Amino acid sequence: MTSLRQLGQYGLLGSMLLGSIGLTTTNALADAIAPQSRETPAANADFLQQLDRYNNQSDSLDQVTSVQELKDVAPTEWAYEALRSLVERYGCIVGYPDSTYRGNRALTRWEFAAGLNACMNTIERLIQENVAVLKEDVDTLKRLAQEFEAELAALGGRVDNLEGRVAFLEDNQFSTTTKLTGEVVFAVAAATNNGGTDNQAVFQNRTRLYLETSFTGEDILYTGLAAGNSPRFDLPSQGTGIPTGEGTFTFQDYADNDVAIDFLSYFTPIGDWAEVFVTAAAGATSDYLPTAGNDPIDDGGDGGSGALTLFGAHNPIYYIGGGAGAGFNLKFGDTFTLSTSYLAGPSDAASPAEGAGIFNGDYAALGQLTITPNDSLTFVLTYVNSYHSAGTPIFNYGFATSPDSTGVVGTSFANFPGGTDARVSANSFGVGASYRVAPQFVVSAWGGYTIADIRNVSEDGEIWNYALSLAFPDLFGEGNLGGLIAGVQPYLGNPAEVGFVGASNNIPIHIEAFYRYQLNDNISITPGIVYLNAPDQQDDEDAILGVVRTTFTF
Repeated sequence: MTSLRQLGQYGLLGSMLLGSIGLTTTNALADAIAPQSRETPAANADFLQQLDRYNNQSDSLDQVTSVQELKDVAPTEWAYEALRSLVERYGCIVGYPDSTYRGNRALTRWEFAAGLNACMNTIERLIQENVAVLKEDVDTLKRLAQEFEAELAALGGRVDNLEGRVAFLEDNQFSTTTKLTGEVVFAVAAATNNGGTDNQAVFQNRTRLYLETSFTGEDILYTGLAAGNSPRFDLPSQGTGIPTGEGTFTFQDYADNDVAIDFLSYFTPIGDWAEVFVTAAAGATSDYLPTAGNDPIDDGGDGGSGALTLFGAHNPIYYIGGGAGAGFNLKFGDTFTLSTSYLAGPSDAASPAEGAGIFNGDYAALGQLTITPNDSLTFVLTYVNSYHSAGTPIFNYGFATSPDSTGVVGTSFANFPGGTDARVSANSFGVGASYRVAPQFVVSAWGGYTIADIRNVSEDGEIWNYALSLAFPDLFGEGNLGGLIAGVQPYLGNPAEVGFVGASNNIPIHIEAFYRYQLNDNISITPGIVYLNAPDQQDDEDAILGVVRTTFTF
């Protein structure tokens, strides 16, 4: 605890000086600063939580040089004049850049004590540096300290308690370089369609644990483990014999609750102009690319806080290829970012006859230009060159399919344009934009076109997708999110020309709506519904999928 014993005749203040805690509350220094009935420390047991909230405000802080700059302060009580004098002479209270404390309610005596403590610390520092301090200011501090003696004493005890707790945590922490984060998703989901498929309502789950390790303070190594039980719904299919992937929710990645490596990747900056990404397992281009700019619906593609489906999160071009490899973002000022990556599919994605490995199997080579004219607007232009061995869907993170499933998005024709036994080389083009119209309204759109060179087929497959999404951050409350997505999942536009004679090529429209209600910082509940008018491009087939998703983060 700092001392003011050097002040000599001002020793009365020394016994009341606290640690260096600045006033960073979001409350107004209002006319209600007037003396109130004192509260005991026991009656203010939540004070530590209040201080924690104040000191964790995300807004940047600037020094206030005049109390008059604080627009929400009314000069009504003697404490106002005392505060005005101290702030203008010593700059001992911190405020926000727009010159307010962002609140309209009265400042509590506890919060005032924190501000008074900040001025005490400033004056002590000036005296230690042999800077002249007016005796009248010290007298003012003495009067204020007497008025708020109980609060200052209680605050000092709390600071001591916090210091002890911090020391204990430092001595018993898991690692000085690693922290553990996690996400657990529970979901009650159901699907129905007029094709007669018998889908039952199910209770699904997924758990992810991540170790985040930093060696320099700027880099980060992610080691992720995941387990879950969330098989896909059975929707009707045609032609390829593989069910459509259109029923895939973002949390439907695992089965039988088997633990698996979910992510093993390393990120590090190079100065202010570049970022490097290296992944050894389960990597995806959306892990490092600026895919959506301002769009809160996109939480990386398969998290538990954004869109309900993988298609609703972002352009399906980011699901082409995955596995092990590297990428980087090269920045040209604040406006342009050039990104590129090369990811090779897992070794089991290609049959032994076709080869495997980094340069002898499935791969996806990507290039992207991101244009950010301002903080509210983002444009992206993307190109992917990829190879897919027999049995490997185009839109499936580079993984080979099992006999009863397909890619994570799109129809079976789009994922296997030449059938499940055909090898495909693909050139894919994507465009996207995101615009924050207002703080609580974001519009995003994307489109994609893939030319599929099917081995042993003379015609190329033409695969299309596009969508428009509307996001409503903080809808009906801070932290909530409303979302509406309407689009067309990847579909093969010319099935008859590539060998699927008689197959329907209906456009598979996808409409999705959800509302995420944020119970607190760590728990959210998201009900939503998805309508599909033509699963797997079929005639007279539609499906409705419903879900209530609960997400826990820590």
